Amino acid sequence: MNDKLVFLGLLYFVQGIPYGLQSSLLPLYLRGAGHSLTRIGFTKILYFPWVLKVLWAPLVDRVGTKRRWVVATVCGLALTCLSSATLAPEAHIWGVAGTLLAMNTLASVQDIAVDGAAVGLLKGRGELGLGNTAQVVGYKAGSVFAGGGLLAVIDVAGWSWMFVLLTFVYSGMALFVWGTPVLDNETVRGQQADGTKRGGQGGEALRPWRIWRKLLAVPGTPWTVLYVLTYKLGEQGAVTMFPLFLLDHHMTARELGFWNGVISMGFSICGSSLGGLLLAQFSVGALMRRVFVLRTISMVFQSSLLTVLEPSPLMKGMAVLSMSVQHFLGGLITTLTFTTMMHCTQRAEESIQALSSRQMCWRRISSAFTVTAAKEEGTEAGKFSCFYCKAFSPCRTPQIVLLTSQGAPDIVWRWC
Repeated sequence: MNDKLVFLGLLYFVQGIPYGLQSSLLPLYLRGAGHSLTRIGFTKILYFPWVLKVLWAPLVDRVGTKRRWVVATVCGLALTCLSSATLAPEAHIWGVAGTLLAMNTLASVQDIAVDGAAVGLLKGRGELGLGNTAQVVGYKAGSVFAGGGLLAVIDVAGWSWMFVLLTFVYSGMALFVWGTPVLDNETVRGQQADGTKRGGQGGEALRPWRIWRKLLAVPGTPWTVLYVLTYKLGEQGAVTMFPLFLLDHHMTARELGFWNGVISMGFSICGSSLGGLLLAQFSVGALMRRVFVLRTISMVFQSSLLTVLEPSPLMKGMAVLSMSVQHFLGGLITTLTFTTMMHCTQRAEESIQALSSRQMCWRRISSAFTVTAAKEEGTEAGKFSCFYCKAFSPCRTPQIVLLTSQGAPDIVWRWC
């Protein structure tokens, strides 16, 4: 069991690095270089490969092994980082955008393979809770490493040496995955072999509507898709928007790299870890209802801070507190959501489990839309406040409706 958790945690760690680079490091780096909020907002388009995961998930399921897919994508990420080391964002902004697009593409393919392996490796509620904790904590630790740790030292080490370091990290991970015995597990091997031997299902790859029909027929899937589309709305925009507001009015990029990139993400990891422990004691539905109410309160508190423009120690302290609370609750919710999704995925046929687990890509669609809209309006303090009022408060409503709906599936209400 410990080998599984370490294996999954390390893989999700390297998978979280591109997200940390793009969500935390790049916006502050570009803002410090004088780029507009609108231009920074449109960098979220680079997340588009995550949307396309639903197209190539069946390919990952049916061709090759999980080990080969993971090794190939991690090696590709190492080469991409090596290419990024030769570019400077000030002079080669489009080249940097291209490398980030390639990193997102490779990370999305890797995510399919790792999720497919996790579905086969984790059995029972206990393993699901701990496994999803390892997944979320590993992913966020990678995001902290890239978005907080590297941001704190980039002024000293420089852009090029930062990506040289990432090249060594990915190269070491590729060697680890190639030699680890975890993927020799009979359950995973049997699932892979079974998928490749179903000659009759090979034609279904050419008829995607049949696969989608099977997917939507899995109990709880339509509700879960609707929930995933809404549960990160607002929070994701606040997590990216609020630090940019502080950069303009109260704090430096280095301070934000420490407080938002390291300390707040540390709270997020604590929340994710607590979620795994609470799942052993309480039902998912009861936890979700309470946590969503707390997050709504924290959003209102953070929104009120936007009216304070004068820098002061008290304002900085309240801002750090609000970011820490947001990340803590966000981490807790993410673990609960991932566990719910994986339980739903395990109800699907093995041949479409990778596609079923791709529901997470819809979260990126909604979060990218929210953040891009925020950048369009967020050109001054008044518009920051306007956006919070118009977008973040109403987006809590669908979550409350979903969690109190009588139509919610038993994966939430009766999974004990």
